[in-house]
Amino acid sequence: MKKNIAIVMGGYSSEVNISLKSGAVVFKHLDREKYTTFRVHILKEKWVALDDFDNEFLINKDNFSFVLNTEIIVFDCVFNAIHGNPGENGVLLAYFDLINIKHTSAPFYQMALTFNKRDTLSVVRQYGIKTAKSVFLNKGDALNFDEIIETVGLPCFVKPNNAGSSYGISKVYTKETILPAIEKAYREDEAILIESFLDGIEVSVGVIQYKNHLKVLPITEIVSENDFFDYEAKYLGKSKEITPARISTEVQKKVEEVAKKVYSVLNINGFSRSEYILVNDEPFFLEINTVPGMTEESILPQQASAAGISLKELFDNAIQMALN
Repeated sequence: MKKNIAIVMGGYSSEVNISLKSGAVVFKHLDREKYTTFRVHILKEKWVALDDFDNEFLINKDNFSFVLNTEIIVFDCVFNAIHGNPGENGVLLAYFDLINIKHTSAPFYQMALTFNKRDTLSVVRQYGIKTAKSVFLNKGDALNFDEIIETVGLPCFVKPNNAGSSYGISKVYTKETILPAIEKAYREDEAILIESFLDGIEVSVGVIQYKNHLKVLPITEIVSENDFFDYEAKYLGKSKEITPARISTEVQKKVEEVAKKVYSVLNINGFSRSEYILVNDEPFFLEINTVPGMTEESILPQQASAAGISLKELFDNAIQMALN
């Protein structure tokens, strides 16, 4: 008997449209011979399941079911394609745990931890993972620009603590432009991170559970046409993503070992994509994404393709790992 699979997408953050695109790709490629699949839009104004004709059916939040032609549809597993709140920060996963529905993401605590950039950095530093110097601020904190510059230097990055897809991030070159950058970041989150600029090669590393083993996918080198890997570079074609990265075998092995260590010490399972800057061939950890983009153009699917894994295989594996 086919399993009923909900592909949840949308969310409550600035990343809602990106999530809808990721979810649509998962829906397109999941094996219909093995699964009965439904798109489920988790939006601020409504939770609805969609049929193949885009008709909407209200989700019963008591047990995450809906009624289709008098039949109550319950789900065996949820494929999480929500970037940001509430899919990537653990909130929705805690709900699924409470009502005993399996899902493709890490447990809710790990999702919450890795969505918080400051807390993630605090953990990985304890295990000897190199990171940039940083300053953490909450909205309303007193601002001493001289102290900030003394700690992180210029240029530096100002970014929201809990946000993805490079929303709210600025690269700052002068003392005078720190405040506008901070105000921009606060529009996305009430906590922000100011980090030192690392001059080196940027790489992205997919680490997943694949057929019951930890697998590091081919590394991608990021070459942005813009000043850094911002929203335009990620989603509007303003970057080159080179897979495999143009690095030596020795550096590749070093990055792979660090990426596996980060995945393990953060106790992740399911999908992950972590970002690093290579400074003098040493990887410096930036952040980790536990619900990476899943469109055909997204980095992790590119890496899977380079490893000989089709989207159908990639998504099916996630479901099977969750069910088992």
